[in-house]
Amino acid sequence: MTAFAYVARDHSGRKVNGVIDATNQRDAEVALAERALFPLEVKAQTHAAVAAWQGRRVKPQLVATTYSQLASLLRSGVPLLRSLHVLGDQTSHAGLRDVLHQIHDQVEEGTTLGDAMARHPRVFSEMAVSMVRAGTEGGFLEEALDRVADFTEKQEDLKSRTAGALAYPIFLAVVGTLVVTALIIFVVPRFEGLFARLRSRGELPPLTDGLLYLSDILSNWGWFGLIALAVLVVWWRRYARTPEGRLHWDRWRTRIPVAGKIMLNLAVSRFCRVLGTLLRNGVPILRSLEISSTATGNRVLAVAIEDAASNISAGEALAEPLAASGHFPKAVVEMIAVAEESNNLENVLNEIADSLERRTWRQLDLFVRLLEPVMLLVLAGAVLVVVIALLMPVLKMSMTIE
Repeated sequence: MTAFAYVARDHSGRKVNGVIDATNQRDAEVALAERALFPLEVKAQTHAAVAAWQGRRVKPQLVATTYSQLASLLRSGVPLLRSLHVLGDQTSHAGLRDVLHQIHDQVEEGTTLGDAMARHPRVFSEMAVSMVRAGTEGGFLEEALDRVADFTEKQEDLKSRTAGALAYPIFLAVVGTLVVTALIIFVVPRFEGLFARLRSRGELPPLTDGLLYLSDILSNWGWFGLIALAVLVVWWRRYARTPEGRLHWDRWRTRIPVAGKIMLNLAVSRFCRVLGTLLRNGVPILRSLEISSTATGNRVLAVAIEDAASNISAGEALAEPLAASGHFPKAVVEMIAVAEESNNLENVLNEIADSLERRTWRQLDLFVRLLEPVMLLVLAGAVLVVVIALLMPVLKMSMTIE
């Protein structure tokens, strides 16, 4: 099968476009005609073009709304194909409209909803695809879509709240870095001639000598440093997309003081909520662990959960391998162990998620509040070091003159 991009008109004369799979161009035109579309242009797509078309970004909030609307339509008895068609026609976002139309076409051809969504990884997350697949298999697609919408909205709310809270500290860090760099590059060199005599006699304070040396390096080699930094960032972004790079990145993130623990707790809470939802709807434990591992957003936790699934298939309890990984809080592991003994795991997991989220929100708020004065102190300290380094030889020369 080949992917063909098409531009056509529907029965009302409205121009529509999208991508359709067909053996050849003639079959693609026939398939469009069967859908009451009059083709204006049909051409085969290259793999790069298909990937670019499928890679269109859509705001997560809009995707979350689409999940909720689809769940409402299905719960009201509207068939899946009709629901997808309605949502595709109603959305005002051109990229999402094309994606929904293509998913409609693929489902109509026999592809499952989850597999069709998986072809658009930049629109639908891996967790969303896994939840939809599980909902389709277990007969709770509407609840799965509602849950995915809730997860997506909470995740975006977390991002917006975090970005808003960190805006001022980041502003301080950027301004402080620019101010100190400007002082070192443009102001400090003006004192070099004044301090030359002290340097020749070996009487220049080490702090001042080091500051002059740093100023000389930044003035002459600063551009090379910026270029090297840009190359490093580009390389790291590409490396972080690989499985090995993602694992190293997530492992490093969890080791950041304070912030690493917050990110790890949020990932654990997502795992507990997804796993509890799946178990409550009758999804087998191994399949639930497979899906919930993708919901964490952290490869380190995902590997630990995959290892736990292997141990469970060998007859062990869930709490033991999770505790052995060292990435799950002790209190969480103990609650899971008690829940397994009482055969109430699905309910306890959701309670754990609620409790962990509340505690993590408090930690995040406290972290941001403490970060602001810390950034101010660092900025003031850096400027103070520059001023002291410049004043020390001046004071020394004035004492010599006296």
